[in-house]
Amino acid sequence: MDEVEKIEIALQSIRPFLQKDGGDVEFVELTKDNIVRVRLLGACETCSMSAMTLKAGIEESIINAIPQVVGVEAI
Repeated sequence: MDEVEKIEIALQSIRPFLQKDGGDVEFVELTKDNIVRVRLLGACETCSMSAMTLKAGIEESIINAIPQVVGVEAI
């Protein structure tokens, strides 16, 4: 299983929590510097808690699955 598949699995694990509140997340890319770029969708785009969701939920889930990832950015 490659890194992209692991990222998608990690996102699938948190997606139901985002969708419950009308949001979602989409994987965009894994950079050469091991930064994962995602796009926040739906309610997540304008939510005041999106930065916390990105760091505490999405980033934590991805780093747990792929320790070499150094961070997650929303674009």
